[in-house]
Amino acid sequence: MTETRRIYVADLAAYNSNVLHGKWIEVSDDPDSIRDEIQAMLQASPMAGAEEHVIHDYEGFAGYPVAEYESIEALCQVADYLSKFPEFGGELLNLLGDWDEARRVADEGHCGYYASLADYAEELTEQCGEVPEHLAPYLDYESMGRDMELNGDLLVIEVGFERIHVFHNI
Repeated sequence: MTETRRIYVADLAAYNSNVLHGKWIEVSDDPDSIRDEIQAMLQASPMAGAEEHVIHDYEGFAGYPVAEYESIEALCQVADYLSKFPEFGGELLNLLGDWDEARRVADEGHCGYYASLADYAEELTEQCGEVPEHLAPYLDYESMGRDMELNGDLLVIEVGFERIHVFHNI
């Protein structure tokens, strides 16, 4: 399920005159349609010659802090990113603080989802080759996974009960 991403755009001339005039606008992948809606809102302003807008509120950006004067292109890009990675995108964006970096890590560093870091460490170990039977009891996958995270090799995002997304810290 994807959450609708929208912004409340206010007419700055009206706002500065203590008149509330604005509109909720759904953020799509088309910046021009958003600009058209903003222009229509400004043309319907109770203040003559209104030409400036400001973003006063927003919804559906998974904790991403939309600024008052955020560019429409940037909002569309963030909305697109959150649509592509609905389960972990918002949290990854909040952890890294930069949507370009979050997109890069999601695209290049996502290892998959697992029930635990121990499951990831076990899968990684098995990819290296068969573990000799006499050594298997000595392997502590839970500690291996924890150490990889603590050493900064992995970024882990918990999205539910026994469901984590693992990323290489690239």
